[in-house]
Amino acid sequence: MKQLINSISALYARFLVTARDQKGQGLVEYALILVLIAIAAITIMGSVGTKTNDAFTKVDTALTPKAPAP
Repeated sequence: MKQLINSISALYARFLVTARDQKGQGLVEYALILVLIAIAAITIMGSVGTKTNDAFTKVDTALTPKAPAP
């Protein structure tokens, strides 16, 4: 996950340098950056969401009262 964030940061930094060097940046480049950020955010949230759900499931299982044996 850290590697994904680092690669996106490097891509964004490279984009900023390129944007300063070239005149007339198009809307397409900005849209691509936004799409990459959105994909990264969705991936990270999906991973964190799954881990959080697993943690809550474990807590719920541990707190659920056991039925007495007949």
